[in-house]
Amino acid sequence: MRRYAGIILILVVQAISAFFFVGNIFISVFGLRPISWQLSEYIEIGAALGLVLGIIAGGLALNRTRARNAVIERQLRAARGAFVELMEERFDEWALTPAERDVALFAIKGMSTQEIASLRATSEGTVKAQTNAIYRKAGVTGRPQLLSLFIEDLMNGPVDETASQRANGRAER
Repeated sequence: MRRYAGIILILVVQAISAFFFVGNIFISVFGLRPISWQLSEYIEIGAALGLVLGIIAGGLALNRTRARNAVIERQLRAARGAFVELMEERFDEWALTPAERDVALFAIKGMSTQEIASLRATSEGTVKAQTNAIYRKAGVTGRPQLLSLFIEDLMNGPVDETASQRANGRAER
C-alpha cells in the first residue's frame, strides 16, 4: 500500500488542480468573485508540481513496465526453447523418422491433414498413415492427446532455475 501512496498523492494534487482550473473558468464565465491572487498562485504552483510529478511517475511506471516485459520475453524464449528440446527428446524416444517428425511438428502446430500434405508435397493418405504411426509410437489415439503429452511434461517441471526458485519461494511462504 505504501508503494501506491505516492501515486495516490500525485493524483489527489492533480485532481485538486483540475478542479481549481475548471473553477477559475466558471468564475470568469459567470463573473463571480474570484479568489485572492496569492491563493491562486499557490494553487497554480501546486498544479504545476502535480503535473511534473505525474510525468515523473508515468516515466517510472513506463520504465518498470519495459523491464518487466524484458523479463517476460526472456522467460518466453526459455519456455519456447524448452518446448522444442522436449519435442526433440520425445521424438527420439518414439524413434520417429524424419518425415514423421515433420508431420508431428505440423500436427502439434495445429495444421490440418490437407495443409500438412500440401506443405510436404505428399498425398493426404501418406500424411494420415504417418500420423497414425506417430500416434501408435507415442501411445496416444489422436492429436489432442499428443499435444497433451507435451503440455503435461512442461507443467510437471520448471522451465528454468528462476522458475524453480520462484516455485520454492511460494512453497516456503
